[in-house]
Amino acid sequence: MTAGIAKALYLICTVVWYVIRYPHERRAWRSPVRRTARSARDRLGVGAAVLGFGVIPVVYVSTRFLRAADRTFIPTLAWLGLLVFAAGIWLNYRTHRDLGRNFSPSLDVRPEHTLVTTGIYAYMRHPMYTAFWLWAIAQALLLPNWVAGFSGLVGFGTLYFLRIGREERLMLETFGERYRDYMSRTARLVPRFRSSCYTAADSDTKFGSDGP
Repeated sequence: MTAGIAKALYLICTVVWYVIRYPHERRAWRSPVRRTARSARDRLGVGAAVLGFGVIPVVYVSTRFLRAADRTFIPTLAWLGLLVFAAGIWLNYRTHRDLGRNFSPSLDVRPEHTLVTTGIYAYMRHPMYTAFWLWAIAQALLLPNWVAGFSGLVGFGTLYFLRIGREERLMLETFGERYRDYMSRTARLVPRFRSSCYTAADSDTKFGSDGP
């Protein structure tokens, strides 16, 4: 693999990611909102993520801007980055599939939401956040540039740490002990493999508000 191929693969994977996400996001924005926790701080986090995942790497790949921050290209790291990105894309797909109409790109609760505790959600509460972390790691491995490579980690990290606590508070305020019980048996980002085969009867609202 060459640096040029690695950059092209990064763009291809990014397009695939949004092809998976777009129809769910479009449907969510068309749905009415019952309760929201959006704020200026959340918009700041989303802006940082868009800058880190989209603007900076695309400018780097398509122009000579930021080339002064290039680092030595290591093919092994690029191949590893491609594998990590593939894992993130799969998790992105699986999360959207398991959420279905419960997906929301923002801190909103909609009238039709149900708490999803099956599928990937039987093992972790925020698999979409995990998918975005995988994307950020893959970006650092695929793009041999200190700025463009690590902008995803910085940008998404900003969104994650500004949002995650507020999202879980919103869930607790909305669903009380049912969500507290769900928290007790799952981790935020890393699968917890226990007796986690919960049924749809355990459910009554979950939304995916994790990402730009």
